[in-house]
This record gives sequence, structure tokens and C-alpha cells, in this order.
Amino acid sequence: MALNSKSTRLHIKDVTRYALGVAGKFPAPMTSKDDIEALIRVLRPRLAGVELVRLGPRGDGGYLVPNDIAGIEACYSPGVSDISGFEKDCADAGMHVFMADRSVEGPALAHERFKFLRKYVGARTSEDFMTLEDWVNDTSPSSSGELMLQIDIEGFEYETLLATSRELLGRFRIIVAEFHMLDQFWNRPFFSLASPAILKLLQTHTCVHMHPNNFLPPVIFQGLAIPPLMEFTFLRNDRFRSNLPANNFPHPLDGDNTTNPTLVLPAYWYEGASRSDG
Repeated sequence: MALNSKSTRLHIKDVTRYALGVAGKFPAPMTSKDDIEALIRVLRPRLAGVELVRLGPRGDGGYLVPNDIAGIEACYSPGVSDISGFEKDCADAGMHVFMADRSVEGPALAHERFKFLRKYVGARTSEDFMTLEDWVNDTSPSSSGELMLQIDIEGFEYETLLATSRELLGRFRIIVAEFHMLDQFWNRPFFSLASPAILKLLQTHTCVHMHPNNFLPPVIFQGLAIPPLMEFTFLRNDRFRSNLPANNFPHPLDGDNTTNPTLVLPAYWYEGASRSDG
């Protein structure tokens, strides 16, 4: 896939990996079904007692977030594509918007509140890369203000989250993340990277919404349907007014990412569904 970019493009290695998964073949030590199910259970979305609203376009590049954005001073959005509607809506709401991506010259739109840096975001800081921690420390309007994170960096999200301190994660009131290669949960080396990153995020936040990207259909193996690409919205735990399970999927504000057939969230991914066959 395109490095650190919202554009969804597959390289031959990604096609091969996906095709092997569809065939139920994972050329590496395999994760147990119990471990995968345990991770899915703790990821299941909850109702926060705050309605969801959509920022950005109806299709790709738009996301559902809790209507709890008042007072957020800045949004950090690593991974830039040819769509900047989400970032524009954040800027129009009064946020400073920081964007970063080494693979493009700049955002798709111009806005006085946009600030773009031509670097990738990852686990280390170098000539082409920077950590989320260094980026925020260098640019945040204040040292303790409320932030939002929208991260879509083609698989680098896991190492980025692992490299980010719990203190910084706690400054992000809302985190929107597209998690990639979820069908590779069956691949034990990948699961050993992705699972700790997700569990770290869940120490401070709880999922409030999921939306499968319909670029690719789910991989179904051992009764588990796992979409390769999914958008997740997390709200910091102290902002919750309720804690009931969310089970209204698809949400009325959800929209397809591509013109491919609509992909509905498999039922096992939310509470109230006991079957693991989606």
C-alpha cells in the first residue's frame, strides 16, 4: 500500500498476502482463535452517551466521531491523500490542523488553519520520519490542551502507537484510526505487533464506532469474518456518559469508501452477537 498515505493502493505483496488469507493459508506461525476472539471482544464498541456526527465527505475520507469536539484545540492527521474534507471540517470548527506525509507535496485543500509537514510518522525520528511524540511536542499550540488524532498510515499505525507515551495518548480526546491488514491477525508475528498497540490504546480510550472499508471483502477463516481494513473511532474514557453496548450497524451516517459492494460490519464484532461466523 502507499506508504503513510490515505490512498488505498495494493502492491503485489499485499495482493499475495490477502489471496493466501482468503485461501486459509498463513505462511507463518498462526495465532490461536481464542487470542483473536479475546482482542475482538475488548474492541467491541460502546455507547458514550454522546451522538455521533460525521466529519468529512460521505465516502472515503469522512469519519464518524462523538459530538464532543468543543474545546479541542488541534487535530493531528498523519497520512495525506487527495481528500481533505475531514481536516477542513476540523479547521472550520476552530481547530488547528497539523498534517504530515512524505509522499505528497501537501493537502488537497488550502486552509488558513492547515499546517503541513513533509514527513512520515512512525516509530522513530530521522530525516524522513518522525514520531508522533516529537511532532506534537514541536507543534502543539499548548502543552496540555485537548487534541484529536486521525491516523491512516497504511500499517504504520501499530508501531506509531507503541512508540507513543500513554501521557500523550491521553491528550487525544478522540482518536480515529484506520487499522490495516486485520486479516493478518491469524499471522502470529503480525498479531504480536498489532495486538499490543491496540491494547495500549484501550488503556485510555474505548471504541465507540467501527466501519469496515469496502475496498476488500472480509477474510473468513475458522468461522471468523475479518475485514482487512476497518475504521475505528475511540473516545477517551473520562468523556463517557454511558457504557452500554453499541449495536446499530451500519450507522445511518456511514458511507461506502469505494464503489464496491457495501460491506456490513460482521455481527461478531459488536456485543449482542455470540456467533463467530459474522
